[in-house]
Amino acid sequence: MDTVTGAQYLSRTLDACGVTAIFLVPTALTNTLFTMENETNIKRIVAHGEKATAYMADGYARATNRPGVCAAQNIGGANLAAGLRDAYLANSPVLALTGGPYEWSRGRNYYQEIEDFPLFKPVTKYSGQVLDVKRLPDMLHTALRHATSGRPGPTHLELAGHTGDMIEAQNIEAAVYSNNYEVPLHRTAPDPEAFAVALAAITASSRPVIVAGGGVRWSRAGAELVAFAERSGIPVATSLNSKDVFPADHKLSVGTPGLYARKSANQVVLEADLVIFIGSQTGSQVTLTWQVPHPDTRVVHFDISPEQVGNQYKNTIGVVSDARLALTELIKAWDQPANKYETWAEWTRAVAKEWRDSLESVMDKNVDPMRPELLVGELSNLLPDNAMVVSDTGHAGMWTAAHLDLTKPEQTYLRAAGSLGWALPAGIGAQIGRPDVPVVVFTGDGGAYYHLSELETAARWQVPVTFVVNDNRSLNQEINPYLPAYGGTLHGKHAELWHFDDVNMADVAESFGVKGIRVTKASQLESAMQQAHETPGPVLIDVVTDIGAVAPKGTTERSSIALPKGLAK
Repeated sequence: MDTVTGAQYLSRTLDACGVTAIFLVPTALTNTLFTMENETNIKRIVAHGEKATAYMADGYARATNRPGVCAAQNIGGANLAAGLRDAYLANSPVLALTGGPYEWSRGRNYYQEIEDFPLFKPVTKYSGQVLDVKRLPDMLHTALRHATSGRPGPTHLELAGHTGDMIEAQNIEAAVYSNNYEVPLHRTAPDPEAFAVALAAITASSRPVIVAGGGVRWSRAGAELVAFAERSGIPVATSLNSKDVFPADHKLSVGTPGLYARKSANQVVLEADLVIFIGSQTGSQVTLTWQVPHPDTRVVHFDISPEQVGNQYKNTIGVVSDARLALTELIKAWDQPANKYETWAEWTRAVAKEWRDSLESVMDKNVDPMRPELLVGELSNLLPDNAMVVSDTGHAGMWTAAHLDLTKPEQTYLRAAGSLGWALPAGIGAQIGRPDVPVVVFTGDGGAYYHLSELETAARWQVPVTFVVNDNRSLNQEINPYLPAYGGTLHGKHAELWHFDDVNMADVAESFGVKGIRVTKASQLESAMQQAHETPGPVLIDVVTDIGAVAPKGTTERSSIALPKGLAK
């Protein structure tokens, strides 16, 4: 068995596992990075903040279904831990590597030294301390296995020495370097008895709807979802985490329900007599704080995590299963008439049309300033057939939830699970992970400001991301929270709390070496996207929109279209 250094083992293992980039802020893992240069093709992406490196690794992981790796010395550990929050909430397989205190310095007020290790516990599935190089092989593979198995998520290793140098420098007898760490690492088939009960409940329903969650996306089960929907005729709603698994223009597509939602999607889920959750944690966002569906609604829940099945709805029939295997079994077992739910499906289409018709006034291309609904609607039409959209949270997430339509099989969508500013660095990581697809980031100026410095990273590496900025010169998501605080009307110095100066973001981008394009009219969007497509490096499109346009939140408002008599409750 070969004897190698810890740095060589770490570098070779990541390379053998298919890792193509590591995101870091110096100084961390210096010997490992040197080894990577000489022995691998792994890109070493130096960013401007530890939090941004975690977001880049997260975007990389979600784009590739493989571990995204980020690193920091112990002094940056707290910042890196903060950046793992989004990966944890989104079940993303990120591996964070940090340095740790020396044994001789621990507890002695060493310069800038604190106990960072406990900060990783709430934002990881697994966090371990490698104090002896002999433990590096088993602990590294344990971290990678935890990241990609079951419900995926971030993991962390603290390597002894402020930069991990104590582990890097020691010799070790090399063990297994590689494994296929890809989500899903293992697939769990449904228990036949539990599956039979679930199938019986589905066939007994008259108004079923599928709500596909992020587990469908991680399982790469989009084709199976479409096949089952078409075989059964059951309408399909998708959470934001799975927005790309079902074509928006499919006749059975309902849209995104919950808090960041399309109004008509909530209306459909509220009228369903059975909701089939597949690969969903049934959290507050997709259910509008457990109001959509109503708490008493009957539920069939397929999920890979036993602890998630039936976690929120009391009338739940639970099946522990990988999403793809569950859908495969549903396709094979389905023996109902092809038109069983046609009347119900026609009603859902009428509700969707009612919602689209209500948007006519805000979709006018001649309205000045431009409305975000129009911006996102036009973006749907201008996206390349294989585009990957990376969306921020807040208003960016709301606008894309309601108005972005992905209609091509190869179009994909990633979104921030809760961290404003995530999209810009995550989009860089996603593009590095998938250089074969065009990545389009959608964020607001408020989100872009968080990690604006990473435009330099994109320019330095010539990462061909297109950043589309909904520039309303504000954090106008704060309008609704401040209205009641100010007594119902905004007055006085309210603007101090949410307005920004009018900054030409295209000019700012140019100063970083990124091509900048400013758009003030809807008619300019197509040309801007075409220029972005033809530019080999990063492009920022600064789209000036209405400062007063507040994004829609989900409601429990019922549709004005009555259910057909045969389906009425």
